Amino acid sequence: METIDKNYWEKRWENKQTGWDTGSITTPLKNYFDQLSNKNISILIPGCGNAYEAEYLFEQKFKNTYIIDIAPQALTSFSTRVPHFPASQLICDDFFNHQGQYDLIVEQTFFCALDPAQREAYIQKMHALLKPTGKLIGLLFNIPLNTEHPPFGGNKNEYEKQFSPYFNFKYFDLCYNSIKPRANNELFIVLEKR
Repeated sequence: METIDKNYWEKRWENKQTGWDTGSITTPLKNYFDQLSNKNISILIPGCGNAYEAEYLFEQKFKNTYIIDIAPQALTSFSTRVPHFPASQLICDDFFNHQGQYDLIVEQTFFCALDPAQREAYIQKMHALLKPTGKLIGLLFNIPLNTEHPPFGGNKNEYEKQFSPYFNFKYFDLCYNSIKPRANNELFIVLEKR
């Protein structure tokens, strides 16, 4: 398997191999964000890509939204599209190096982009980055995708085993409002830090 690192993702951006890019915020995340009333919460979107979620949150006046990606081109693309987004809230780094404390972390095709051998480290890092009673929310693929390259899939049973030592499951079920290309293949998660 090819090493999935900064060079891998930069090459994907350069070659316009961004199949994960939906072109806008997806319905499940938009609907979840629309239910949030506290605009002061701190939000992190790791492996943000084009970060349509951050753009939407920023437009809705969630001013404490931070995005992180290992690929500089992801952040360049975002800041070109959303020039008023604070530069100090754009983080170009490896997620696993990041330090901070957040009320909410948004999962959108980041988990499936990581080598499955990193899943335990991902879960532990998410737990560490969340404030007490902080939540990890978003979408996980509920299908086998690839074994040699991203996107990597999985299923509800394996995710439950992996996440349950660190999180309480507030919601964890098949997503009813996925975008059409992902219909019946996603789980919506709301996991609260233990």
